[in-house]
Amino acid sequence: MKNLRYTPLITALAAAFAHNAIAHDSGSADSAVKSLGTVIVQGNRPTSLPTQIPTTIEGITREDIERTINATDAEDALKYLPSLLVRKRYIGDYNHAVLSTRASGTGNSARSAVYADGILLSNYLGNGATFAPRWGMVSPEEIERVDVLYGPFSAAYGGNSVGAVVDYVTRMPSQFEAHAKLTLSRQHFELYNTNDHYAGKQGSFSIGDHVGQWSWFVDVSRNDSDGQPLTFVTKPLATAASSAGVPVTGSVPGLDRTNKNWLILGAGTQYDTIQDHLKAKIAYDFTPTIRASYTLGWWKNDSVNRPATYLTSAAGQPLYSGAINLGGRSYTLAATDFNLSNEALEHYMHGLSVKSNTKGVFDWEVAASLYDYHKDELRAPTVPLPGAATAGAGRVVNQGGTGWNTFAAKGVWRPDGMNGAHIAEFGYQREAYRLSSIESATGNWIDGTAGNPNSAFSGKTEINSLYAQDSWKFAPRWKTVLGMRFEHWGARDGVISKNFDPTRSVLIAAPLGSRHENYFSPKAALAFQASDDWVLKASLGRAVRMPTVSELYQGGVNAQGVTTNNDPNLKPEKSWTGELTAERKLNKGLLRLTAFGERTRDGLYSQTNVLVTPNVTNIQNIDEIHTKGLEAAYEASDVLLRGLDLGSSATWTDSKITGNEKFPASVGKWQPRIPEWRATGVASYHVNDQLAVTLAARYSGPQFSTLDNSDPNGFAYQGASKYFTTDVRATYRFNKQWSAALGIDNLNNYKYWNFHPYPQRTFIAELKFDL
Repeated sequence: MKNLRYTPLITALAAAFAHNAIAHDSGSADSAVKSLGTVIVQGNRPTSLPTQIPTTIEGITREDIERTINATDAEDALKYLPSLLVRKRYIGDYNHAVLSTRASGTGNSARSAVYADGILLSNYLGNGATFAPRWGMVSPEEIERVDVLYGPFSAAYGGNSVGAVVDYVTRMPSQFEAHAKLTLSRQHFELYNTNDHYAGKQGSFSIGDHVGQWSWFVDVSRNDSDGQPLTFVTKPLATAASSAGVPVTGSVPGLDRTNKNWLILGAGTQYDTIQDHLKAKIAYDFTPTIRASYTLGWWKNDSVNRPATYLTSAAGQPLYSGAINLGGRSYTLAATDFNLSNEALEHYMHGLSVKSNTKGVFDWEVAASLYDYHKDELRAPTVPLPGAATAGAGRVVNQGGTGWNTFAAKGVWRPDGMNGAHIAEFGYQREAYRLSSIESATGNWIDGTAGNPNSAFSGKTEINSLYAQDSWKFAPRWKTVLGMRFEHWGARDGVISKNFDPTRSVLIAAPLGSRHENYFSPKAALAFQASDDWVLKASLGRAVRMPTVSELYQGGVNAQGVTTNNDPNLKPEKSWTGELTAERKLNKGLLRLTAFGERTRDGLYSQTNVLVTPNVTNIQNIDEIHTKGLEAAYEASDVLLRGLDLGSSATWTDSKITGNEKFPASVGKWQPRIPEWRATGVASYHVNDQLAVTLAARYSGPQFSTLDNSDPNGFAYQGASKYFTTDVRATYRFNKQWSAALGIDNLNNYKYWNFHPYPQRTFIAELKFDL
């Protein structure tokens, strides 16, 4: 291990901490029992994760979320879990909040799987920042627990589980209950020539009951959030003197992520977002052991993006486009450098399942889900400000009809009954994805009718899978899990259309051929109970991450009719992942040490192929990436004094590109968006039955965004920086019904980046009523 720098690790661990419950809460009725590396989750709503596999599973309960986290979005529940990062840029971030795991950066959204009550929320229509999981389909108030399975070690999940599987379990009442919550937030943001406050407000209400054989739960919420600037209009510093252009002032000199001089001319993207959420669930118990459940999710998003120029003329007028002059050098602002946009989205989610829960020899489940982009429209002008603010020509991007559906039938066989010495799981799964994207011209970008299409992209992918895995306690202190997954993957109906033919009133289409491929993914795990306090575990699994429909078919056709910016012949990513773990049961807690490694062939990244002339930049396969690392996690309750819960996690990672024929400059360089060091910590103190206070910290070391690591300046727009942030939260219960919380995220006001600037110090206040 080369040059291990302990300073950030010691700093983060000394700061606190974390009651990052490993799926258990020692004082709760939902307490988990660990034996031979197996997590057995007890309670009304157990996780859907395969808890019999002796591998790393971390989690957090609703009580811990409410006490320790300023949770304004569902993804905040993952905030302090080991080796995880959600790239959440502002409250309500719906299109860039990507999950990062041990060996996958925030540009690899398709290398993790996120579910809510078994319904797929991950967006495998593409891979990258704009294909974040549909977090908005879960509100913080409906969460009962969240569990995370690290790595592709269960045959029950496909290749997208290579990083982690996240399972949200939401509330289902055992008796009548009602909840209401109001949250206010306020951020002061100061960067470049932006110095302003951005506020938000959220309200939610939920109600449910269990009467006889019926149970139901309804949760509604609204989020109205003003985000800070996310992008900036920049120009490289001109070298030649010139008197051309309108003289302006207000630019900010700086260094770009490659440490070259540039000028920051204004804020280019800033969202004001209103989101509405509805979740309705109903369940019926046909018998004490057979239950049918239906879930309806509705999510509506209306957002406006408005830029703000820093430039003013001698007459005090703001400048947004045209020829300008700064300090005796001339520059040209394009019509859309300061871009505006309006988005209107309305998505639906349906989930239906029937399952048995006899806890006897055999149980089964049949489940189906549908996620539908019922309405998904982006509008933007093609004319400059200030005229574009009220009217003007533009474009409309319509993704209505896009979505995915899933089906699963699975069974569990326990020849030893609930003794658990031998458990076999098997099933069939189907996932189907459809992309439909049409860009059209319009005479009025704000509310005009879409005219002739400029381009269209469409395609479908489908995976049909069979899996089986067997868990066997073959000796008193030994347990093994062996599994195999077979996947039949296909891609079809790929069409790229560009250049409108006015004689036929159609787009010129470039249809692409279909593909069908088969893959096997073996899994294995072994656990040894070395003593009453020590458990040793080993896991190994192969994952095949199939190309997404947009990686294959989202692109264009150039003036010569040649397809660009896509490759329908992309190979899938193939990864072997392993981990070795030692767990020590403490008097009132747990210590875990894990060594992990991953070797990925044909990794999928956007890069420039320098082997062809002219060079081509698009999604390509990288020959090989190697990742290795160490992870430590600690948690304990009643440490030093009664009521103090402490814990922490720290991760060291070495992730390098070891082969890349098409872009040799990247070989030996760090995989993008994966830091060498990261750490989390939380200290939560129950002062008494009414008051609890929490101090939390997160650390991440320097990282890169480019394959050749040519962006050493992380503290710049488009850079990826290190960070150390602290959060505080205090909760107070007035009585059985009323409670309040005050919190501050980024208490130390650390200014850090992940291409976009993260939020600065943000104050949060909550008032809650429970019946």
